[in-house]
Amino acid sequence: MFRITGIKSSEGENVDITVNHLYIAGAGSNYGENLVPVNLGRLLHPWRIDVVDGDSINVPNKAVLEIAAPEKVTQAEGFDCLGRASTMGSGTCSSRPATAEWRGERADLGMQMNVAVGEDRSANLNIHASNAVIDGSYIRLWGDEQRRQMAGQVRFNLYSPEVSINACSQDGSACGSRIMMSDFALELAIGNSLQPLFFDVDGSGNFLLEIATIDAPASGTIAANGQRADSDAVTWDFYSDYYSNPEYRSNLHIGNFSVGTRDFGSARMEGMLIQHLKIQTKDLAQ
Repeated sequence: MFRITGIKSSEGENVDITVNHLYIAGAGSNYGENLVPVNLGRLLHPWRIDVVDGDSINVPNKAVLEIAAPEKVTQAEGFDCLGRASTMGSGTCSSRPATAEWRGERADLGMQMNVAVGEDRSANLNIHASNAVIDGSYIRLWGDEQRRQMAGQVRFNLYSPEVSINACSQDGSACGSRIMMSDFALELAIGNSLQPLFFDVDGSGNFLLEIATIDAPASGTIAANGQRADSDAVTWDFYSDYYSNPEYRSNLHIGNFSVGTRDFGSARMEGMLIQHLKIQTKDLAQ
């Protein structure tokens, strides 16, 4: 159990966020009821905490701190990211589903969270993901000398045959309709080598996260016909890489979205590109 305190509502009431339960277990845990072991990474494809050469990841002349989940691999040696019983050669995830021969590296994840506003602590929010894989995810951090801030890139992938959310009474005796998302695949890119994510704290102690507008090449133009042959080659290549590189884009696929007994079908968002982002916290009590 852990808590986040020190927050107040617009009415001045204390807001207390408590995580009552958090579990990481092997497949088939039945929403955390049956906790069985699971491996996180393996010798061939481990989790990594390392300082890498920025020149190798398009962050020139920097030492970059990287915290990375197991990497994606070629389809010939990988497993389908969503299949509960996929076999080698079916996909690009290195984490394996459990079989009779090995424990596997795909975890059931879940948490129960309670948000209390004043004295009202009436409901718990439950979030679960079964057979979850986060292969290809990483956090990269380095110092930016020009802005004198910490900069970074975040890539968060989550693949799960089933992600569910529901709310229950505090004692668990009554629950609302369960939101179910089957064949859930999220590939979220925040920051890249051309537009890193900057972290800062302002003079009042509030956090600032920003992805600045992209800096275009200092010189060079794109021809009216849009062709590289008639444009400045360096400028054309710059924009071509920015708008076509899949590593800069985010995707979300949901095979089926349902609430209780009602199905709403599939949902898909592809190729989302963050061109500018600014998030700043504020102390509303002042």
